[in-house]
Amino acid sequence: MDLKGLVESSGVAIGLLIGEVLTAGLQLLSKVVMSSEENSAFMFALMTYRHLLAAVCLVPVALYFERGNVKNMTWSACLWLFMVALTGISIGLGFFYFGQRDTTATYATNFLNLIPIVTFIFSAILRIERLRVRTRAGKIKIGGAILCLGGALTISLYKGTTLHIGPHRKYEGATMIYHHNYKRGTLFLVASILAYAARFIMQVKLSNVFPYKYWATTLICIMASFQQVIIGLCMKRNKAAWSLGWNLQLVWVISGAMVSIVTSCLVLWAVVKRGPTYPSMFKPISLILVAVAEALFFHQDITLGSLLGMCIIIIGLYLFLWAKNKEVMAPSPPLEVLTRDPTNEVTQVQANRALVK
Repeated sequence: MDLKGLVESSGVAIGLLIGEVLTAGLQLLSKVVMSSEENSAFMFALMTYRHLLAAVCLVPVALYFERGNVKNMTWSACLWLFMVALTGISIGLGFFYFGQRDTTATYATNFLNLIPIVTFIFSAILRIERLRVRTRAGKIKIGGAILCLGGALTISLYKGTTLHIGPHRKYEGATMIYHHNYKRGTLFLVASILAYAARFIMQVKLSNVFPYKYWATTLICIMASFQQVIIGLCMKRNKAAWSLGWNLQLVWVISGAMVSIVTSCLVLWAVVKRGPTYPSMFKPISLILVAVAEALFFHQDITLGSLLGMCIIIIGLYLFLWAKNKEVMAPSPPLEVLTRDPTNEVTQVQANRALVK
């Protein structure tokens, strides 16, 4: 294979690797912005500005690729757009940042890898997806889900020996104003992944009544911004809480919007080129990058329980995705089964997951 062919064949993998590096950097920046005294700001204010900026950037893309399709908007589509914005961004992302503030970036990122598993559980309960317990792929898929849940419980309940990576000293780059509260943070993170999973179930309904992904994403960002303003004003109304300074707050808003757009495009491209399961295989990379960077640059200790749980989640996730890919590649079932088992669910989950990071 010549150099050009090698670049073309590895382009998707390189793109997804870049996306995971950007995601890991944003997670670390979020931890600093939300927890340090010098850069602390009202969370819902920053989220409002971030999603407004993302919407402004997406409007030209929607106009170019889906011009005129917004006229097909119905009241049913408006309802699903509102619910997707509420569960996936206003509630899901809000709880995630509360949980990340009370714990660590590595601890919080672990929970993001559970979203496909929780979505699968919701889909099975609602009978959107069949368990297929009699097939080999179905058994492996259920086993992978159980492993992921076991890994999450290991992280939450078992600490074990503390491991030190790099120089062991307290991070002094910024004065932290929030102390770790793992019990409260875990509750926030669990609520976050439940909201994310509900969002992806609703995304399937939305795609049936409004299948225009660029306009849908734009309108979701706009609705989420209005929701965050209302929620934020109920919590804080002083001007200082909503002011945006020339510091890491502004960097976080701009980088958050840009990373969301770039990673969404990369995931959509990867789904077209390699299939819906392929992007998920790269998700543990951001977890590893966050864990290493947090230990090296923020001198955050890693417990044996966290490391063990992380490995269990990664193994379970790969088993689950492998089995899911086998089911997607299997011969198509009868028509009546397809109406209750939409195979585009994984595509919707992966294409929109980057938007909530």
